[in-house]
Amino acid sequence: MPAIRSTRSKLLTRGIALATALPLLTLAACSYGSDAKDDTKAKVAAGSKKIDGLDSVKIGYFGNLTHATALVGNQKGIFQKELGATQAKYQIFNAGPSEIEALNSGSIDIGWIGPSPSINGFTKSEGKNLRIIGGSASGGVKLVVNPEKVKSLKDVKGKKIATPQLGNTQDVAFLNWAAEQGWKVDAQSGKGDVSVVRTDNKITPDAYKSGSIDGAWVPEPTASKLVAEGGKVLLDESDLWPDKKFVITNIIVSQKFLKEHPKVVEAVLKGSVETNKWINANPDEAKASANKQLEADSGKALPADVLDPAWKSIQITNDPLASTLNTEADHAVKAGLLDKPNLTGIYDLSLLNKVLAAAGESTVDDAGLGVK
Repeated sequence: MPAIRSTRSKLLTRGIALATALPLLTLAACSYGSDAKDDTKAKVAAGSKKIDGLDSVKIGYFGNLTHATALVGNQKGIFQKELGATQAKYQIFNAGPSEIEALNSGSIDIGWIGPSPSINGFTKSEGKNLRIIGGSASGGVKLVVNPEKVKSLKDVKGKKIATPQLGNTQDVAFLNWAAEQGWKVDAQSGKGDVSVVRTDNKITPDAYKSGSIDGAWVPEPTASKLVAEGGKVLLDESDLWPDKKFVITNIIVSQKFLKEHPKVVEAVLKGSVETNKWINANPDEAKASANKQLEADSGKALPADVLDPAWKSIQITNDPLASTLNTEADHAVKAGLLDKPNLTGIYDLSLLNKVLAAAGESTVDDAGLGVK
């Protein structure tokens, strides 16, 4: 099976090639991510039993609003309710490659993550380390620019545009969009008709304020943070996709954990479906819940002028939007970041569809990329 090109594999899977050489936040508690504040025991109902006798399940997610299902499901105790006395233990990540490493090492069992790290992790392991078992979110990605320097899409040429990381989901999307404009950019160095500056999302607003970048192609809430600093949304990535839908967050699981503990995985998926239903029925309460969990994880809540527009641009869904994942893989191939992958088997939606059917909701499709 084709794999990520050897000269770029380490960059894509470990995320060390940030053009600005700016470090991620210090990762505590383990080699990969920081632990969320643990109040799990308070949420375990009296008399609950462990599923299959398992003490805990380790769940990873990012401190981004595009991971709203994980944020809200944690904050509301919905996952813990479904897991009974099997404790939900959470770790927070800043980048997909580090979460994939944690999944590979067993530091987490299940994770919310973007499509590009999922593709990279699957192809790098020759299809042996993970499965995508559900969807979580669509949208929430924008090109935000300095309106004094960039008046139109054509003006992006020659400018310095930040993306979160070489080979990450937004980086691939921007490189593909730039190529569609007829611009030449070396994917690895980021140099060309437009300069791609790989910068951690937490640092991007400061880089924008200092003038070291002219804009950024970034997920929420970073996009709305830039707007709050005077930036202008020049393009919403949703407008580039059919029906304005594309996968931004999936749920993945270690294949080993899925094989050994399917009942626990099913419980987490029940929690995800229940959380998504509650979010879509109670958007304002859900927005506040997500922000409360962000504050618990990072020590700082989002202000209303960032939270409100960011929340509106994200669609919460159980559907993994599998056909768009295949398209995103094609974009990475065109950018020269990935050899043509065989993604057959990257999905196993059987447990999700079981949960959806039991809840009276529509089942979802794997676009022919499921386990055979």
